[in-house]
Amino acid sequence: MPFVAGVDSSTQSTKVEIRDLDTGEIVASASSPHPAVTPPCSEQDPQSWWGAFETAWAVAEAGLRERAGSVAAISIGGQQHGMVALDAADVPVHPAKLWNDTESAPDAGWLLGQLGGAAAWADAVGSVPVAAFTATKLSWLHRTHPDEWARIARVLLPHDYLTHRLTGDYTTDRGDASGTGYWSPATGQYRWDLLAIIDAERDWTDVVPTVLGPLDTAGNWNGVTVAVGTGDNMAAALGLGLERGDAVLSIGTSGTAYTVADRPTADPSGEVAGFADATGRYLPLVCTSNAAKVLDAVARLLGVDHDEFDRLALAATGDRRPVMLPYFDGERTPNRPDATGTFSGVRSDVSREEFARAAVDGVACGLLDALDSLRRHADLDGRLVLTGGGAHSRALRAVIAGMGDMPVVVSDVDQAVATGAAVQAAAVVEGTDHRTIQQRWGLGSGTVIDHAVDPGNLRQRYAELRDSTA
Repeated sequence: MPFVAGVDSSTQSTKVEIRDLDTGEIVASASSPHPAVTPPCSEQDPQSWWGAFETAWAVAEAGLRERAGSVAAISIGGQQHGMVALDAADVPVHPAKLWNDTESAPDAGWLLGQLGGAAAWADAVGSVPVAAFTATKLSWLHRTHPDEWARIARVLLPHDYLTHRLTGDYTTDRGDASGTGYWSPATGQYRWDLLAIIDAERDWTDVVPTVLGPLDTAGNWNGVTVAVGTGDNMAAALGLGLERGDAVLSIGTSGTAYTVADRPTADPSGEVAGFADATGRYLPLVCTSNAAKVLDAVARLLGVDHDEFDRLALAATGDRRPVMLPYFDGERTPNRPDATGTFSGVRSDVSREEFARAAVDGVACGLLDALDSLRRHADLDGRLVLTGGGAHSRALRAVIAGMGDMPVVVSDVDQAVATGAAVQAAAVVEGTDHRTIQQRWGLGSGTVIDHAVDPGNLRQRYAELRDSTA
């Protein structure tokens, strides 16, 4: 019996899912943690990702011992944007700077001016550089660590690094490449002129990885076919079985709102990133830096678990509740890398219920602001699909359902990124399109949320607080 494996290498951990190629049934899974990070400096040793993968893989592979068959293909889905700079011996010259590291915010501003402003960047690569993007992190390393910069032989993304450890080659895919700030989804080419802004003395053609197609093979690992892999949001879109017109709110450490599109997008405001997807289409996306971690932080302060936190939040009533701006660790959309959280409208009789609800309301409003930005660049006439750890919050689901204008569905896929990577691996094995695998595995279903809470004037009060702190 053939199996395929999907890997999710996120900020927090590496997760492995092994699935039956024919049915999509999960036959084994495991995870292993990554070192904790806290912005503004958010860095990890990329070799720790490989160690986490080896640990998780050994556990998952042991789960196959009772089954007849072997893994035919594997694919890596990884956190976007992270800068992995390697020397000639493939040793990192500096810890990998992750997407939520904001130390390169000054470099984002500098790069913006070098090309003539936001509109020029959007036209060039579909996105406007912010601290999250790989280009800004390269500029930071060039500016602050010249000795390390001089040793660079290769620059990879997190998923590229793990694929390299499997195959020995240097490859990436169009989805993850589109989040660097120096590869164009519209043309399907690197923008060497943009890399030259960072360092005109370097021959970049030997530094960046080869961009493979959606069904290309990156190499082999111990007899297992290695698919090209992709970024985490692109993999999640595959795992969720996303249809045209559907939108996703992915509620993890960060929050993302995205959809699939047939044409590339270019938003000069910088709110919508014009990414490519993992199938040959496009994935316009809005990212917020603060989502489920805000709920976790407030639950910790209240000394409650997630169930009690939800109970408290849903018990809060009245339109005079405090409002929270949840920019705890800086914010990406809107672009406020130095922001902190704001709690407004607090009175001496504030309750635990109101504190919990303010956190839920703030996260929901931030995500719906992202959805509004996305709607200005894409037709959204289908479902609003919730996924990620925060989608398990009963309170957050009810608040989003109360404020949204689309049917709200919670995906029944537990690990969308790992599942999407497995979809890619299966499509490569069979040489078929991804949709065939998604339909055969029954991906795209979920639970309709029919319990909604009345938001009152929440979005207006949130917008007033957001705009007053700009």
